[in-house]
Amino acid sequence: MFFARILSMKIQNTIKAFLLAITFMSLNAMAEKKLELLEEVKPPPKNFESDIVDEPQITITKKGEDTVEEYRINGELYMMKVTPIAGGPPFYLMKEDQDGGWAKHDGPGQPISVPKWVLLRF
Repeated sequence: MFFARILSMKIQNTIKAFLLAITFMSLNAMAEKKLELLEEVKPPPKNFESDIVDEPQITITKKGEDTVEEYRINGELYMMKVTPIAGGPPFYLMKEDQDGGWAKHDGPGQPISVPKWVLLRF
């Protein structure tokens, strides 16, 4: 059993050396090939604008004594932050679905938002 283990270790070392030699030969063959430079790619035009906006547009308005911050992405209102001047803590109204359902969130934790993806619009 001892000799079998030594024999298997020698076979493993031989296989490793063989694989290493093949790797070096293939690297040498790849280095000898003549490489061609690709033509330069032109940068996109400076006036390129995408329809996708990654930052929300925030509109701050006063409604009575309250300050309302409206958050929009691509023109669609998705959240409002209402800060009452009467000394109450601010609270958030978040749009829950496309039908106009709003939910009030004012706790310290993250609001639970159930995914309601729009798959098709007609």
